[in-house]
Amino acid sequence: MTLHAHGDLKYQTSQRLSDAAEWPGLRVEHRLLKTGPQNALTPECTEVVLMLSGRAGVSRTGNGQTQDVLAQPGMSWIVPIGTEESKIELSGSMECLHLYLPPTLIERSALADYAIDPAKAELAYAGGLADPMLHQIGSAFRSLLGRGMQPTDRLFVDGMQTALAAHLLGNYAADRWQPPPKAPSLDPKRLKRVLDFIEARIGTDISLDDLAAEACLSPFHFSRLFRDATGFTPNRYVTDRRVQAAREKLALDHSSLVEIALDTGFGSQANFIRVFRKVTGLTPGQYRELHRR
Repeated sequence: MTLHAHGDLKYQTSQRLSDAAEWPGLRVEHRLLKTGPQNALTPECTEVVLMLSGRAGVSRTGNGQTQDVLAQPGMSWIVPIGTEESKIELSGSMECLHLYLPPTLIERSALADYAIDPAKAELAYAGGLADPMLHQIGSAFRSLLGRGMQPTDRLFVDGMQTALAAHLLGNYAADRWQPPPKAPSLDPKRLKRVLDFIEARIGTDISLDDLAAEACLSPFHFSRLFRDATGFTPNRYVTDRRVQAAREKLALDHSSLVEIALDTGFGSQANFIRVFRKVTGLTPGQYRELHRR
């Protein structure tokens, strides 16, 4: 069966990381998806996307259902044939494996052999899934990319494709799959208030308790929600912002290292040099020489 895979149309700005592999009823592609909107379309075959690396906000809408998730390695998305996707947007780059499958996953005669009602063999439009088994199966297919075909590959693919179909039908059938409850999150207004607080006090001591109080949360819950929202611990975020502020001052070449250290909240020149070198790989003096305006 020839699949009408749509990767080149859907992810027009993406980069293929290897040649695609294709067998009857299965196509595997390895792509780097770029930041920004993708080309939403109605697929002619089922697509399973497995995220391998990166970190990005993913917002997508299909069949009137909107899904927003902070995507991380290990997550998966399922887009059944005929899904009317109207929006796909990424806030960062993602390395992904894309599996393209036939409409019914396995032949109707096989469904009957396994006593599976074809009417209940439709998949849900599901996203942000943390499914280790799905990724294990994907890893098996990925191992076939970038090398020559071997005589036993077809036998291996047939077996893994059956396992994939069984897993998808057993866990993501449209008549019984339900999206997981939405996890608590740091709402945008609180997050903005915290980030503004950091910017306004970048030259002063900023404690975790200060930030948690600004968000009206306990330090424990604030730390977890802040990391989910930004990808950084509060301490790491503050440090990175201090380093960025110091970079800007170093490029201007108007202040001494001691003045910059105090203005950006490092407390001392020694601490400034130590932290700056750890983050950038350069001493402040080396950075100034390279970026002097």
